[in-house]
Amino acid sequence: MQTNPEEHPLTALMSMPLIDRTRRNHGLEHATLTMLARHNPRLRLVGRSTPAGFYLYGAVSTDAVQAAAAEALQHLRAGERELAVHPNCGTNFVIAGFAAACAAYLGFVGASRWRDRWGRLPLVALMCTLAIMAAQPVGLAVQREVTTSGDVRDLTITRIERTETGGFLTHFVATEG
Repeated sequence: MQTNPEEHPLTALMSMPLIDRTRRNHGLEHATLTMLARHNPRLRLVGRSTPAGFYLYGAVSTDAVQAAAAEALQHLRAGERELAVHPNCGTNFVIAGFAAACAAYLGFVGASRWRDRWGRLPLVALMCTLAIMAAQPVGLAVQREVTTSGDVRDLTITRIERTETGGFLTHFVATEG
């Protein structure tokens, strides 16, 4: 893989085929979840993306997944790239968790005795809450710039596989491109 010497190292990393495909599938996963939620706001699903496609875990029909994925792909191709960013993405949770952990660490620096730690607990709770609030826009930005892509380019849906194990339903949406 040749890269432009002036190109940012992160850009070169994200353009690697496996990472690029995962990012585009992640964007399609989010857009699909959004389409499913528009048709059924009470639906509770979890997704996970790979270079080969994405998984949806939860009680939803295969027909609904197929229709939502096709609709999502159509919207992304029409330029609605914001559909690739989802408020309940794990990226947001990781960023918020890291921010809260850093705030807690800083809040407890120098408190070596349990009594001192208990005395700081209200301050640390406030610091963690503020860190989580500040992390929300950061998580969305990290999604938009790093973990997802709304530019699906030549991505196509090749098949949808449904599996049920012990009453737990999983769909795999396979992609190419």
